[in-house]
Amino acid sequence: MLNPQPIPSYLIQSDAVRARFQHLKAREVILEVNDLGKRFETSQGAITALDGISFKTHRREFVCVIGPSGCGKSTLIRILAGLDSQTSGHVLLDGRPVQGPGADRGMVFQGYTLFPWLTVKKNVMFGLKMNGHSNVHAEREALQWLDLVGLAKFANAYPHQLSGGMKQRVAIARALANRPRILLMDEPFGALDAQTRAKMQTHLLDIWRNIDVTVLFITHDLDEAIFLADRILVLKAHPGEVQELIEVPVPRPRDYSQITLPEFAATKARLDALIHPPITADDEDEGVKPHMVRLTDVNDNVE
Repeated sequence: MLNPQPIPSYLIQSDAVRARFQHLKAREVILEVNDLGKRFETSQGAITALDGISFKTHRREFVCVIGPSGCGKSTLIRILAGLDSQTSGHVLLDGRPVQGPGADRGMVFQGYTLFPWLTVKKNVMFGLKMNGHSNVHAEREALQWLDLVGLAKFANAYPHQLSGGMKQRVAIARALANRPRILLMDEPFGALDAQTRAKMQTHLLDIWRNIDVTVLFITHDLDEAIFLADRILVLKAHPGEVQELIEVPVPRPRDYSQITLPEFAATKARLDALIHPPITADDEDEGVKPHMVRLTDVNDNVE
């Protein structure tokens, strides 16, 4: 008889965390991705960016997607947003195929995509008016969402008068104003300094707790993924494939004191091992490891 394998430390969950995941899995599936593939034709031949991507996301779940450079994270989220089309497989949102952009999906990019000639309020109103809402309704909704993200007093300011973090809060309010089923975020805090980034992560969790929306969040930051997510989808590169789907064992509500928890450290160690595996002899043969040339006196060591 085989000895049972020990449960990996990063998957050990408290009773409270286990109960939360059972409750989450009982919710309806919002997003379903089945055998998704994407190929690009280039002058050097076809390149497979995504291959066989499959996963499901439940209502009000927070899922982060991470992976090494070139794993297709941004390609995946553009397909989910309807900004790009897949080569194979399909994407279902509430059981309906995704065949282009729609108000049922909100998108927040890394760059500040606000219209500089419009005030904060009118930036948030823009999507509502494009979807046929009256000016009165759009203004009322915009002010409500600006209040939710803590920027009501800046409604008549212009984007150039805001900090980077404030601009992203406006972008989040604009994305949420149409009350989408899912909020797609492509490294939205990547351009922010560390202190502002931490504040924005906390702001985002506060917003998510108070509204009925599912979040799919692309990031390259392991701490950010663990701090925010219920589950983390780990992709590998060349081509982009699902490597692992990890349930984060860190309890909610989250705060940065939890970074010292064993569950946090174990999850981060597992993610790091998946994304940065040791370089093998085959990797060196393929040119993965850079060829280092000494350009200083060999006797002048710094270590």
